[in-house]
Amino acid sequence: MKEEKEIDLSKRLYDFALKIVLLVRTLPKELAAYEIGRQLIKSGTSIAANHEEARGGFSKEDFIYKINTSFKEAKETNFWLRLLRDSKIVKEKYIKELINESKEIRNILGASVKTAKINNRK
Repeated sequence: MKEEKEIDLSKRLYDFALKIVLLVRTLPKELAAYEIGRQLIKSGTSIAANHEEARGGFSKEDFIYKINTSFKEAKETNFWLRLLRDSKIVKEKYIKELINESKEIRNILGASVKTAKINNRK
């Protein structure tokens, strides 16, 4: 059961990363959009990449470090998405779903970090 949840989360994070890539490819060709898009592509794809690394971690400490990095990247991604929306580079109706998904991912990963730290102390 735990393995299924991990696979589901991995797929969800991959799908989110793909949506980020597709969004960035549609951004207008202007400096602000380019710079925000550059940051967004890094943080938005790093969530899934770090989660994958965490799953293959060689120690509990390595797992915690990688999952915490994934959590921090999710927080940063949410920031860049909100900035795209609030600067009106992207209309809210096109980005609202991604902002909500980034919040949910952030919360899931935050809970994972907390649980992993508690379990590591035992």
